[in-house]
Amino acid sequence: MPVKNRFADLLPEITAWRHDLHEHPEILFDTHRTSAVVEAKLRAFGCDEIVTGMGRTGVCGVIKGKSNKSDKVIGLRADMDALPIHEATGLDYASKTDGAMHACGHDGHTSMLLGAAKYLCETRQFDGTVIVIFQPAEEGGGGGKEMCDDGLMDRFGIQEVYGMHNWPGMPIGSFAIRPGPFFAAADQFDIYVEGKGGHAAKPHIAIDTTVVAAHMVVALQTIASRNVDPVKQLVVSVTSFETDTKAHNVIPQRVHLRGTVRTLDTQVQDMAEERVKAIATLTAQTFGATATVDFRRGYPVMVNADEQTDFAADVARSVSGQCDDAPLIMGGEDFAFLAQERPSAYILVGNGDSAPVHHPEYNFNDDAIPAGCSWWVGVAEQRMPL
Repeated sequence: MPVKNRFADLLPEITAWRHDLHEHPEILFDTHRTSAVVEAKLRAFGCDEIVTGMGRTGVCGVIKGKSNKSDKVIGLRADMDALPIHEATGLDYASKTDGAMHACGHDGHTSMLLGAAKYLCETRQFDGTVIVIFQPAEEGGGGGKEMCDDGLMDRFGIQEVYGMHNWPGMPIGSFAIRPGPFFAAADQFDIYVEGKGGHAAKPHIAIDTTVVAAHMVVALQTIASRNVDPVKQLVVSVTSFETDTKAHNVIPQRVHLRGTVRTLDTQVQDMAEERVKAIATLTAQTFGATATVDFRRGYPVMVNADEQTDFAADVARSVSGQCDDAPLIMGGEDFAFLAQERPSAYILVGNGDSAPVHHPEYNFNDDAIPAGCSWWVGVAEQRMPL
């Protein structure tokens, strides 16, 4: 039976797994129920080895092919964690956990990789070893880094890794990918402005931190508009402006700014960090205030290796008939940590006309499951043919 037909038959079962995971979202590393479900299914499928607790709550399954003459080992990775968002879909399988929901489709990613694992355990039509990787804490926790730090690549001898993300706005089951930098580095900053509080009617004897911080917010926008080559990508966003008072007649002593910097080039990243620090400290000094900057590097740029990207696109074309060129994406993706360790490729699969990811009305489209599962299986069987 053709792979895609088999997954059409399995669609009700895999959909049920997905709905169960959707009802029980877990955030960051607290994926204890999800990890237990994954472990139980991998055990039932007949994986040759299962390792739990990697990267705190990550789960890995080892699936050996009918032959191992090639000595090839590839990793297939899905993320498991949800987001701290209150769901507003009204679905009959909506989140049962207040303030948590699968708003990015990781329930779909996990279910598709489980479906592929079931198929690969049944058929084993490849020459080598597949490692299915179920990772916690993609949404800001760096779970990929923690799994790598726990020895993910060396423990299993992984030689290359493949990942997938659903993408709203792309036709259901279609694919898109690009070589080289794909998802942006995602850095964070906190700026603490200290002035001299006072009565709002007497600003001349205070050092008004709201005015100082407001100038900083405007000045920080010049990093993208005046400090970087216009053909290079940079986003600097101040996302929070918080004072130490809520009174109408008080000039605050302190202001706290929060923000993010997104880049696709390490030189631009270095420059942006320098400029954020300089603009904050020197703007504060101009007004007689002081500023302390805490700039933290987050997820690195996610880079697709050329050879693996070409191969991933070929597999996608064998599944859906085509694979489009994906745009650059300024969001972060912690598959980047795996891609730093081994040659890798990360692909997008269409989720149709859905709400965007990270939206309270988003939902993974179950109709994408056969294409996603077929791509995973195609990667294994075509990369390691018998």
